[in-house]
Amino acid sequence: MQLGGGGRLPTEAEWEYAARAGSTGARYGDLDEIAWYADNSGRERLDCVTITKDCENRLKENGNGTHEVGQKRANAFGLYDMLGNVWEWVNDWYDRNYYQNSPSQDPTGPANGEFHLLRGGSWVLNPKDVRVSLRNRIIPGHFNLNEGFRCDGEVFAR
Repeated sequence: MQLGGGGRLPTEAEWEYAARAGSTGARYGDLDEIAWYADNSGRERLDCVTITKDCENRLKENGNGTHEVGQKRANAFGLYDMLGNVWEWVNDWYDRNYYQNSPSQDPTGPANGEFHLLRGGSWVLNPKDVRVSLRNRIIPGHFNLNEGFRCDGEVFAR
């Protein structure tokens, strides 16, 4: 997907490479140090796992939401907020089975589909869900306040 000004969204593989920044773990650091998520993105710390019944109302009452980029620790590539804060659009279409048959080097994603992909999670997620491997799908043209994007840059250069 080309954007005005010549930038483009990263492929899902490029996004994951950038998010991992050489790490093989579910996260590139301690969750509270690197990400905004449901428990830590408001005025007071919550435990959304134990308040699942009324978590949405508690998040609103607590002022939970997105935060300005760069307030948490960057990953080893110097990229901030790769996890949590907002879901990030990537260029790929969603296909649950794509990686079972895709190229092992630089897969470009399916050529088409019904849904686009989001990566990285957002401030509304429980801690267990904020991890590099998490994928989400979205209808093209849809947007809400827990979604965003970042254009490619030198970290994606080959």
